[in-house]
Amino acid sequence: MNAIITAVELMNASAGGQPPVLLDVRYQLGGPPGRPEYEAGHIPGAVYVDLEGELAGPAGKDGRHPLPDLAVFGAAMRRAGVGSSGDVVVYDGGQGWAAARAWWMLRWAGHPSVRVLDGGLAAWRAQGGPVTDERTAVREGDFVPAPGALPLLDADGAAALARRGLLLDARAGERYRGEVEPIDAVAGHVPGAVSAPTTENVAGDGRLRPATELAARFAALGAADGTEVGVYCGSGVSAAHEVLALAVAGIPAALYVGSWSEWSSDPSRPVATGPQPG
Repeated sequence: MNAIITAVELMNASAGGQPPVLLDVRYQLGGPPGRPEYEAGHIPGAVYVDLEGELAGPAGKDGRHPLPDLAVFGAAMRRAGVGSSGDVVVYDGGQGWAAARAWWMLRWAGHPSVRVLDGGLAAWRAQGGPVTDERTAVREGDFVPAPGALPLLDADGAAALARRGLLLDARAGERYRGEVEPIDAVAGHVPGAVSAPTTENVAGDGRLRPATELAARFAALGAADGTEVGVYCGSGVSAAHEVLALAVAGIPAALYVGSWSEWSSDPSRPVATGPQPG
C-alpha cells in the first residue's frame, strides 16, 4: 500500500465504517513537548504519542533516539488503540519527520497498514479539516510488536553498506560536509556516505514531492536498480522521513537508527568531511 495519505483521503476514510486509528506525533527537536499543542487542538479521534518517551529509548551510547524497549512501545501503541490489523494514520505538525518515525517504528514492528498524513496537520487545516480539543475515547488495541519487517542497520552495517551500496546522509549539507555541527561532538559524515538532505524531498507546502520526482532524485544520487540503500541522519528521526520518501519512490531502504549521534560517540570510528565522494 502507499505509505502516505492525503488530507482529503483521510477525511473520506474517517467518515467510513472503519475509520483508521489516528496518532498525533507532534514533536520539535529541542523544543517543548508536543502534548500541549495536541491538547489545544487535534484531528478528531487522534491520540497523542510521545516520540522521545514511546518511539525512542533513553539517549546514550546507542544515540539520541535509539530503539525503544519493545514492551514500552507495544504498550503505548495498544493504549493508543492500535490493533494487529486495521489502518493506522500518523501525522505531526507538518514537517513529517516525527510522523515518519512513528510510521517506520510500526512498519518495522510488523504492522501491515500504516500511512503518514502528507503535509501533516497543516495540510488537514488547509483542506478545511476540523480540529478539536476534546479528549479521545480509546478502545485498547491488541498490537504486539514483531520486529524485523523493515531492514535495520547498526554502525558496522552502515559502514559496510557505504562500501557495497548507497548510504544516504539525510542531514543538512553543511553538517554532512563538517562545516557546522550544532548537536553532536564531532562534525562530518560516515566515510563513503552520500549527502541527501531530506528537506529536499518536500515541496514548499510541506508535502512530499511526486513519486516520479523522488525516484529521479534518488537515481541521480546512485539508487540504481538492484542497489542496496540505507539512510542515517543525526538521531534516526529525519532519516525515517527519507526512508518514507524512498518508499514512495518505490525504493526499499534500511534505517540506521543510531545514526550520527551513535557513530560520532565512538572515537575509534572514522570520520570524513568535505563534499560528496568522487
